[in-house]
Amino acid sequence: MRVRFILTPPVVDHQATADREQRAVQYMQAGAARGDQVDAGHTALWTVAPATATAPTRPDTGGRAAVISDHAVDELPALLARDDGLVWVDVPTWDDEAQQVLAEVFCFHPLAITDCIARNQVPKVHVYAGYLFLVLHAPEGGKDGHVHYIELDQFVGPNYLVTVHGPINPAADPAVTRVEVDSLLHRLESGRLVPAASYDLSHALASALSGRLRNFTARLTQDVWRLEQRVTAGHLGDPEQFLEELFQARHGLLAVKTMAALSREVYARMAKIHTFGQDRGQYLLEDTVDQFDRLRAMADGQKDYLQGTIEFYQARTNTKMTIAAERLAVIAAVTLPITALSSILGMNVIVNDETHYGQLAVALTIMIVISISLLIWAKRKGWW
Repeated sequence: MRVRFILTPPVVDHQATADREQRAVQYMQAGAARGDQVDAGHTALWTVAPATATAPTRPDTGGRAAVISDHAVDELPALLARDDGLVWVDVPTWDDEAQQVLAEVFCFHPLAITDCIARNQVPKVHVYAGYLFLVLHAPEGGKDGHVHYIELDQFVGPNYLVTVHGPINPAADPAVTRVEVDSLLHRLESGRLVPAASYDLSHALASALSGRLRNFTARLTQDVWRLEQRVTAGHLGDPEQFLEELFQARHGLLAVKTMAALSREVYARMAKIHTFGQDRGQYLLEDTVDQFDRLRAMADGQKDYLQGTIEFYQARTNTKMTIAAERLAVIAAVTLPITALSSILGMNVIVNDETHYGQLAVALTIMIVISISLLIWAKRKGWW
């Protein structure tokens, strides 16, 4: 378990500063017009106090980055009592210590803790008094086209974020569970993210997860293009293996579409009830909804394109089979009368003791004429 404290620099509200300066100028101009004596002390009485920025833009900290420090688990109560930063607790693997911290220090709901222990098949969000519990999934490619669902659970409170990595398939590399949290940590350390609230951290995780979905879709798109080129060029190789690749790519796109669609519904619900309040928090929720909306559309578009490729391949295969069946039918039609004649002649003309060559020649001539006539007729009908 990793406990980090993110000391955030104060936010510079340029809009409040501009309003204060504008009101000061207006007061001085009005006082000068009346002949009043205006000094700095009187001007300060008419200015507005700085306020926290609530516009839907990135908070301005004057170029200062957040300071991240690691702490022991027993320091959590003191860290949570501070008001100059955010607490981030990451639980990479579930153990007794995680159980104790979530139940006794944070006092999370028992059902939410149970959801952290077990695997969740679908994303979900539960809003409790003072915090919310969020479950999301990310894709990871496995063997033979299997897509692993990598679960990331979040507890988002007023001044803290708790991330719990859900159980994974033993066939998956444990390192794939840390993609989102590593991305968040890198953004914090590089100064590209200076969170003003815990929902900024949660939004950064959701953005990293959507980026993971986008990258997975891009890799599948490369497979789709490669398969489409093989279909149009006719270089299919082993038909069974080729069909396997086609349906593996379609399964991957379907998994991405499902993850994006379900995650979108979760964030749409959060935006509907204004989980993170108004202004910037609501803006971040709507931005996340838009991200998952676009990912769902991208995956769905690529799946339709791949389905078109599959249908083209099936149509070509069915056409070849139809042509082969027609030719086999022609062969059967040509050989049927010959077979009937040979059966009769074999029993009556060609016998064990003696062969009647004259009659045999006549029979062979008749069979040849019938076969040629049938071939000409099939050719005129366009069957051959």
